[in-house]
Amino acid sequence: MKAIWLGAIALSATLCACADNNVGPNLRTGESAYATIPAPAGEPSVQDYRIGALDTVDITVFQEPDISTRGVVVDAAGVISMPLIGRVQAAGKTTTELADLLAARLAERFYVNPQVTVTVASSVAQRVTVQGDVKEPGIYPISGPTTLLDTVALAKGESEDAALNQVIVVRYIEGKRMGAVFDLKRIRRGDDPDPAIQPRDTIIVGHSAGKSAWHDILRAAPLLAGFGVFAQF
Repeated sequence: MKAIWLGAIALSATLCACADNNVGPNLRTGESAYATIPAPAGEPSVQDYRIGALDTVDITVFQEPDISTRGVVVDAAGVISMPLIGRVQAAGKTTTELADLLAARLAERFYVNPQVTVTVASSVAQRVTVQGDVKEPGIYPISGPTTLLDTVALAKGESEDAALNQVIVVRYIEGKRMGAVFDLKRIRRGDDPDPAIQPRDTIIVGHSAGKSAWHDILRAAPLLAGFGVFAQF
């Protein structure tokens, strides 16, 4: 029986050593990872959210109800239409940036110093995808400033076989698909910063073959013990 357990432990150690290092060569790690997917700079603000295609916005022009409008849908090209000024690019802008742009357009010909406020009524773009070794993979809505730990918590945390040093964040940056690898253990201990997550990011929690093998051994322990008793007869 002792020999069986020693063999199982040796097998598990070997698997842990050779199977957990499965990070691809094209992913950024270490300082390069944080250069690609940075931590929040100072205290994050809800106003940092950038409007996306198919979001819905409300536009209010102070003391001008005739041109104020609610439920304006950003089309697939990222454009909205507004009375008097027509089509305006909205996607990629914060609500403050869009309000300033609309005010400038209105001031060109129609109004003196118009006061414009834009709010996001509903967001399709403000979602993230969580995949891999988490308890409940899926697409989750986010609201306001969000970090990597927040998104893993949305998926009810990692599974028992998760490789916490292989948590990948995938993001489109200037039209290119970029990926960075983070160590969730170090982030939880406070050794590394908690990177900021943006709408449309994909988070992939890696799988540890070593952990999986060890858990299989533990689950098989009653059977191994039974085999040891049987072998004595």
